[in-house]
Amino acid sequence: MSTAQSTTNQVPSSLARSLSGLWSGLKELAELIWSSPTAVIGLTIVLAWVFVAIFAPVISAHTPLEQDYKNVNKGPSPTHILGTDQLGRDVWARVAFGARTILSLGPISVFVAFLVGLALGLPAGYYRGWVDEVVMRVLDSLMAFPTILLYMIIISALGASPINVVIAIAIGGAPGIARLVRALTMDIRTREYVAAAKLRGDNDLIIMLREILPNCRGPLIVDFLLRIGYAAFYIGTLGFLGLGLPPPTPDWGGMVQEGHSRMTANIWPVLSATLAIVTLVIGLNLFADGVREESMRYQ
Repeated sequence: MSTAQSTTNQVPSSLARSLSGLWSGLKELAELIWSSPTAVIGLTIVLAWVFVAIFAPVISAHTPLEQDYKNVNKGPSPTHILGTDQLGRDVWARVAFGARTILSLGPISVFVAFLVGLALGLPAGYYRGWVDEVVMRVLDSLMAFPTILLYMIIISALGASPINVVIAIAIGGAPGIARLVRALTMDIRTREYVAAAKLRGDNDLIIMLREILPNCRGPLIVDFLLRIGYAAFYIGTLGFLGLGLPPPTPDWGGMVQEGHSRMTANIWPVLSATLAIVTLVIGLNLFADGVREESMRYQ
């Protein structure tokens, strides 16, 4: 068998081993969650919002776009449990369906950011030298921008849409992820099992996928969880600035932006959306902090 064929056959097996390592990491994560009261409380809050997002059509008597012209800017009532907004739309329906937006865009954007961060951080930490220098200078130039300003520039250039929100958050999050992966790779590349893989004749891609990446899983899983909370906050912020999802899509940040000028007449749209953002972000942060504390205790 030629060297090229051998390498081709090794790549799928390396990916399989990386996935196996990820599965082991998820099992460890489950054990850490149940041993941390903080993580359990955070996970409970997050799962409550996941339940709301999944069953939004069932638990809401109205659709998020349905307008009740006889009840505009009204407070809570038996018909509209959280009142209506300035267009007569049911606030609870918009909150419930808005949970779908933030709970889908947040994890997707962080996942894309991790793919980019891994693609940049692994070779930078493994090869060092000019590869590391080039990658780090590009990342430093991105990190020079304040995060929210970078998001605003990207979305202003591309336009407000779900895909562009994902792109903006992925670009803004990738540099920090790449630097974390680079630091972990620089440490792991000196381990004996990496040297043994080189002696076996494994190429660099195989070593990065099979030896280094699975051994980075602990810190990366915790970082992933933390960044989902940041992403949820930034999605709400972009919606408030008018750079999130275009109307009339249910969006918690957009609800605050639409209702803040009418708070003296009806505070419920702003209050409901704000509490939704706050509770979800707190739940995600409690979950990630609990997992991180338990993982550090067992190290």
